[in-house]
Amino acid sequence: MNLTLFSAQPYDHIYFTPAAEKAGITIQYQEMPLNETTAALVAETEAVCVFVNDLVNEKVCAQLSAAGVRIIALRCAGFNNVNLEAAKKYQLRVCRVPAYSPESVAEHAVAMILTLNRKTHKAYNRVREQNYSINGLLGFNLFGKTVGVVGTGNIGACFCKIMLGFGCRVIAYDIAKNPSLEKLGVEYVPLEEVLKAAIVSLHCPLTPQTHHLINEQTLEKMQPGVMLINTSRGGLIDTKAVIQALKKGVIGYLGMDVYEQEENLFFKDLSNRLLEDETLQRLSSFHNVLITAHQAFFTQEALHEIATTTLKNIISLKNDNNLPQQAAILV
Repeated sequence: MNLTLFSAQPYDHIYFTPAAEKAGITIQYQEMPLNETTAALVAETEAVCVFVNDLVNEKVCAQLSAAGVRIIALRCAGFNNVNLEAAKKYQLRVCRVPAYSPESVAEHAVAMILTLNRKTHKAYNRVREQNYSINGLLGFNLFGKTVGVVGTGNIGACFCKIMLGFGCRVIAYDIAKNPSLEKLGVEYVPLEEVLKAAIVSLHCPLTPQTHHLINEQTLEKMQPGVMLINTSRGGLIDTKAVIQALKKGVIGYLGMDVYEQEENLFFKDLSNRLLEDETLQRLSSFHNVLITAHQAFFTQEALHEIATTTLKNIISLKNDNNLPQQAAILV
């Protein structure tokens, strides 16, 4: 069986190649993202594998179907970049990896909280320059703080458990409550109350309903100096509104592993180029903003699980078998 893997990075080769050999799958790696232009590169391929910034709209679905592709496999949990109705129209099966390593993303969110709070990134740079002053590095205790969590799926649940371990009060909002979290002490409250927490962390999928969940109106409900963390999808945040909130002091700390215009930036080395994205430049200029390039998932365990699960999904769909987790099948 042949598979074309788009947006391929060196680490994809490391984890997918041995897993593909065991599964009897031949992979053609393409560094370019999948879009209306690059879809023409697909030839004699039964399946394509895509990532978070690949574009699978109706035109791409039509091109893939015409080329003989039958399966679109997402090597991630989110699927907001895939037109599922178009995939169904062109008889393309779509699957994803709903739970690869929720701990990896949750732990990265906590790392961003600790870094922003205790300013370890600034302390590291100071000491390297033999500056041992601690002025300007003042933080606060996490113990006893209220942490608001938006979305308590696999990742959000892991994040809640970690913050409970710090001795925080954890409040959460989700359309479906998790009884096991409630037993641990997580309190489910309306979204408006969650947004009033000292720390707010986003762990919900990007849908039409959650697009720009953090906007000018919802920012007004937050307490001054709030710490806002987003390791989910960039589109959850209205970036321009967040910049204004940073300027006014409404947001005291901002941690972003995702960015709503990241598709032409993240996963690329642009160190020798002039950054043309003025919004991202503005964000980076704030001393209380920490940006990482969509690396929350990036652990050994997660990459191994992503590769093996993605290929198992493809084989199962090819053989018309039920997948171990029905949530993996989207179409």
